[in-house]
Amino acid sequence: MDKWNKRFMDLAEHIATWSSCLRRQVGAIVVKDKRIMTTGYNGAPAGVKTCIEKGFCIRNEKNISSGTHAEICYAAHAEQNAIIQAAKEGISLKGCVLYCTHQPCVVCAKMIINAGIKEVIYKDGYPDEFSIEICKEAGVKLTKFEELEKEDKKKIKVYKKIAK
Repeated sequence: MDKWNKRFMDLAEHIATWSSCLRRQVGAIVVKDKRIMTTGYNGAPAGVKTCIEKGFCIRNEKNISSGTHAEICYAAHAEQNAIIQAAKEGISLKGCVLYCTHQPCVVCAKMIINAGIKEVIYKDGYPDEFSIEICKEAGVKLTKFEELEKEDKKKIKVYKKIAK
């Protein structure tokens, strides 16, 4: 893994701290040619009170499991907010890489595909196997961040052997 992948994932993790979700803090950053195009975190749409402001999570109140009924939530997902921000500002995401603290859900996966994002690098899993299936079918590369870290460690070992 090069230093850029680590930098962008670190930034996605920092952006997740801006989340107004009581249940899960998610951050996303969309990058092209090592340039930040947009960022997003999960939170209520403009003009809608956040769960923090309301003092409760509707999903917790209704005992809704993660990965199901995404429509019953006050928040938009981090990936959605990053894509919407690009649309709002007239920024094309075609050919970009999206770094996210969590694997996208199927709704986000569909938006990622249609936005033209070519790869998603995510840190934590999410209970939505269909999102993985639909990304593969559409040719969007999904990469778990820890796999990049493992590859990097292998490269370092090889480099150290060569350097001796």
